[in-house]
Amino acid sequence: MSKTLFITGANRGIGLALTRTYLSDGWQVIATCRNPENSTELTTLLDEFEKLDIFALDVTNYDDVAELSIELKGAEFDVLINNAGYYGPKGYGFGETDINEWRKVFEINTIAPLKLIESFYPQLKSARGLVVNMSSKMGSMGDNSSGGSYIYRSSKAALNAVTKSLSLDGLIDGVNAVALHPGWVQTDMGGPNALITPLESATGLKYVLDNFTKEQNGGFFDPKGNPIPW
Repeated sequence: MSKTLFITGANRGIGLALTRTYLSDGWQVIATCRNPENSTELTTLLDEFEKLDIFALDVTNYDDVAELSIELKGAEFDVLINNAGYYGPKGYGFGETDINEWRKVFEINTIAPLKLIESFYPQLKSARGLVVNMSSKMGSMGDNSSGGSYIYRSSKAALNAVTKSLSLDGLIDGVNAVALHPGWVQTDMGGPNALITPLESATGLKYVLDNFTKEQNGGFFDPKGNPIPW
């Protein structure tokens, strides 16, 4: 029996690469993005893989999230990846914080992942599944040696706190949680000067998750499985 992945933000970058990587390994993949009709790279995978289902989903529309959970009531998720994310404005330093953008970044990067987990917890519980929150080293306080990026850093640090609490609260149901740093990846967010491709990142991340152990529950790791300081 094949395993099932549920992933958000599957239309480009790391999300698209993870979708293809899991499909290539025979997984059933339930992929979501805001506008599938405009996501040609994702929808063309339907011609190549039979085990792909695509749903339109804005992760900040919590009514739609709840409705999709009802639609997928009988599914079991071995892995759920909260991949959808937003960096926010770049080039702004201390004293220039855009409050509205900060709220938007927190909504997408921190609040939406937890609300999505809450909605799909029954599917995770039935499979004793693994929640994966796509974080970033920029959310690590122990690794922060350059300052700046207040909005993005704080949203990912908060997501790490969500991950840690969930890793404890989910124990009773056999649900684990982990935060992952995808690396500096050549995406719209990472830019062309980044060190690795989306496929290289996805391959590493999948290897880490395929070899996940209970001792790693609640941890924070890079694509090579190395722990990252909080």
